[in-house]
Amino acid sequence: MAATESLNVADLLGQHLESASPDVLRAMVKTFADALMSAEAVALCGAGYGERSAERANSRNGYRQREWDTRAGTIELAIPKLRSGSYFPDWLLQHRRRAEQALVSVVATSYLLGVSTRRMEKLVEQLGVKQLSKSQVSEMARHLDAQVEAFRNRPLDAGPYTFVWTDALVIKVREHGRTVNVHALVAVGVNADGGREVLGLDVASDEDGAGWLAFLRSLTARGLSGVRLIISDAHRGLVGAIGAALPGAQWQRCRTHYLRNLLSRVPKSAQPWVATLVRTIFDQPDAIAVSQQFDRVLGTIAEKFPAAAEHLDDARADLLAFTAFPRELWRQIWSNNPQERLNKEIRRRTDVVGIFPNRDAIIRLVGAVLAEQTDEWVEGRRYMGLEILGKARLTSINTDGHDNEIIETTAIAA
Repeated sequence: MAATESLNVADLLGQHLESASPDVLRAMVKTFADALMSAEAVALCGAGYGERSAERANSRNGYRQREWDTRAGTIELAIPKLRSGSYFPDWLLQHRRRAEQALVSVVATSYLLGVSTRRMEKLVEQLGVKQLSKSQVSEMARHLDAQVEAFRNRPLDAGPYTFVWTDALVIKVREHGRTVNVHALVAVGVNADGGREVLGLDVASDEDGAGWLAFLRSLTARGLSGVRLIISDAHRGLVGAIGAALPGAQWQRCRTHYLRNLLSRVPKSAQPWVATLVRTIFDQPDAIAVSQQFDRVLGTIAEKFPAAAEHLDDARADLLAFTAFPRELWRQIWSNNPQERLNKEIRRRTDVVGIFPNRDAIIRLVGAVLAEQTDEWVEGRRYMGLEILGKARLTSINTDGHDNEIIETTAIAA
């Protein structure tokens, strides 16, 4: 079957909508890919299909069929043939998206390590691929591992990184004949240009102080500097690791995660009332109003639930760390919600695999997802404006309970 020489997007979409085809995406991907290959063949020939021209350097000689495995399913491509020499679309069939390569390579590794045939069939079906070539997958895995390794070890030279979000995702992996939980530690920062980038990824056996300390020190060794605020959930050992690896940085406890924790300490019937009260703390116009509202909410809760009020009072400094920075940034830095959106994308990919065959497979897949996300952020708009980011770097903070002072943030080392 020959590829179409011209492409009318409106007519193509109309035909599929009229036929109510269940494979609209697959058919459109095929049509677009065939059209791009045909255009490239025309450029190599120096003239269009069937066109007479003195500039013609080659001629078309039919097509050869080739299967292309995509997330939309396996697509039959019509690759143009030339009378002299050969043509192959390397850009289409070899350099796939890194996360897609990662999924295929994880499946292949699972197969080689003895994952059941039924489980493999489910994985392949979710990938939309008919079959797997071991040699092809091995080659993709080697290429991908080099990319992920370069991404994880690149210098962090776009600082200062004023704000950093961290999180840990629990992932299942097979080790020593057992299925165990490990923790994928991820850090995202805002660089000097106001853009977001993934700073690092590591896999730790336990979400403890040693794991966090090693992770943060690896970031500072690569150049992480200028950190003023780290935003995260209350991960065990993280606060101590921040003090040891990033002196001068303050910790903001995620307000969303903390509220869930606080609500577990009051009766279910009172949870909506307590949640509404606590949210009013964050609806104030300035830092002084936030502090005053915190006192009012604390007193109100203490009248009915003294234990919950004590818990809230103990978390005061960590919950209100965001107030030391400009009001315009509060919504971006008082919770870990930006990181949660990234976590959902990671989960969407890792859920396909379920149980990973080894830690390298985790690094390969999650690293590929994070590298892709960083590329998208680079191409998008700034996450924070340069002017307001500059003000944030000059903000007074208090990390030791003494008087606030202006801290230069051009270099913070481990």
